Amino acid sequence: MTDRSGPHVLTGTRIRERRMALSRRQADVARSVGISPAYLNLIEHNRRPVGQDLIARLAEELDVPPDELSEGREEVRIAALREAAVHPVGSNAAAELEQVAEFLARFPGWAALLIAHARRGGGLERQLVDLSDRMTQDPYLLTTLHEVLSAVTSVRSTAAILVEEGDISPDWRQRFHANLHQDSRRLSLTAQALVTYLDSFEAEGTAATPQEEVEAWLTSDEGRAGDVGALASDVARAMATQLQRGLSEDRDALPDDVLADALLHPQAADPVQIAARLGLPLDLVLRRLADLRPAGFEGAGLLICDGSGVLTLRRAAPGFPLPRPGDSCALWPLYHALAMPQVALERMVVTPDGRPFRTISFATRSQPGGLAGPLLTRAVMLLLPAEGPAPGDALPIGPACRICPRAACAARREPSILVAQAGPRGGSDLGRHRNSDQRAFDTGP
Repeated sequence: MTDRSGPHVLTGTRIRERRMALSRRQADVARSVGISPAYLNLIEHNRRPVGQDLIARLAEELDVPPDELSEGREEVRIAALREAAVHPVGSNAAAELEQVAEFLARFPGWAALLIAHARRGGGLERQLVDLSDRMTQDPYLLTTLHEVLSAVTSVRSTAAILVEEGDISPDWRQRFHANLHQDSRRLSLTAQALVTYLDSFEAEGTAATPQEEVEAWLTSDEGRAGDVGALASDVARAMATQLQRGLSEDRDALPDDVLADALLHPQAADPVQIAARLGLPLDLVLRRLADLRPAGFEGAGLLICDGSGVLTLRRAAPGFPLPRPGDSCALWPLYHALAMPQVALERMVVTPDGRPFRTISFATRSQPGGLAGPLLTRAVMLLLPAEGPAPGDALPIGPACRICPRAACAARREPSILVAQAGPRGGSDLGRHRNSDQRAFDTGP
């Protein structure tokens, strides 16, 4: 007899769906729960069983009740149908959301097909974002490819001279041979570095820049142990070494025990007061709070940018959407602080999916080269997840314009590539977005 109870969603599939809904990298989740990325990949493709202990750890990491991952609940499928209904591609069609449960019960096959297409479309959208950013914003990839082309051109030019020219003096021929050897060696080393960099991308196709590689390493066991050898690319290892040096200097300037004692004060929630009592710079206190993550600052994240606004350090807070390196939201209070150095700014912000965060931003200026040297500006922003709904005066922010669903934004630089644009028949869909019903996936209808 044919099973008419509805499509059966396997545990691994639910884990993968939840992780992708949170825009979490497979490698990050795997390290956080103490398994390898390869093993999590097998689990997500339903090729390995999942014990209750691992289910519990995954559920905690993905911020979802364990039974959402281990039990076949109809709410998951209903939420998936609702998410498909609010996608901008179907904005001109009014789906009967109040009848979604009846539709699932009467036509389980069609419901499964619709959910599969919606998820496939979501996966393609994520790949589009990844590839678009990869081709336009990854300086390491672009520079390495340029170096490969430059070396190839040099080798070809030198070889053409040696082949086409008739009489070449021994001295000049020796010079050409030396150039040919040097350029071919440069080509070989650059090509090897490029292959190593490409091999470091996740098996499921998410490409990682050296900065992203270091960010993932920071939260891993290898990062906590200071093992830079675990990083795949030489650029990432150099960045991690420099970062380790800065963290070590910060820990020497403000040891863990001193910071812990300062947090026992009644005004411990105010980093400005902590800095004043300790007689230390506020930006140092903010960096140490994000590094140590003591009680009251458990989910702290940290963003640091230079005077040009380029992010030089990104330690994400849970649930805070970060774009690819090289892009960000102009409304982040981090950038407001650049215009007001030495002034601490506190502001509540809210992400497109309704998550509130408390932010504390502070900018400094320095002249390390003296009067004759350049004036350097740097800003830091501490991110703290807030409980409950976002307050009415919270600042609406996003990750970056190209992947932000907010239409009515005065700071928008370009349309979002994830949202349908105004067509020849008129009407704009920028106000609708695929994550507008994200909480339905988290909590059910």
